[in-house]
Parts: sequence; C-alpha cells; structure tokens
Amino acid sequence: MNEQMKTAWLEISQMLGEPTREELDVFLRTWQRAIQAEREQCALACENLAPEWSDQPGIAQAERATIADCAAAIRARGQA
Repeated sequence: MNEQMKTAWLEISQMLGEPTREELDVFLRTWQRAIQAEREQCALACENLAPEWSDQPGIAQAERATIADCAAAIRARGQA
C-alpha cells in the first residue's frame, strides 16, 4: 500500500470506524481498478495523438513508434 492509499484508507477508517479485513480488500480492489482505468485512459490518449502526429509532414517513423511505445509502457505499469 503506498502513502496515498494509506492516507485514503485512514480517512475512510475515521468515517466508518474499525474496518474489517473484507472492507480493506474491497477498498484495495476498487483502488486498483481505478488506477488501471486511469492508466488505460492515459494510454488511449497517447494512441489518439498518433493519427494527428502521423499526418504532420516531417514526422519520422521512429517518432510514431515512440507514441505506441509510450502507450505500451503505461499499460505495462499495471502488469508489474
């Protein structure tokens, strides 16, 4: 659990009282899904830029590959 998660969990605990293990598990799964969804949106944003950049004169194939690499790297963070 990172510091942001700990802070959020402490705030929730203060509102709800002593959490159960099940509540903690639900919190962690929800948090992870939210992070995964945000990463996917960031990767899609990179991919959506690719057509705009591809149409520009002077854009090299290597630069186009960099866009795809960026999206792949964002998605890979969730796999580590």
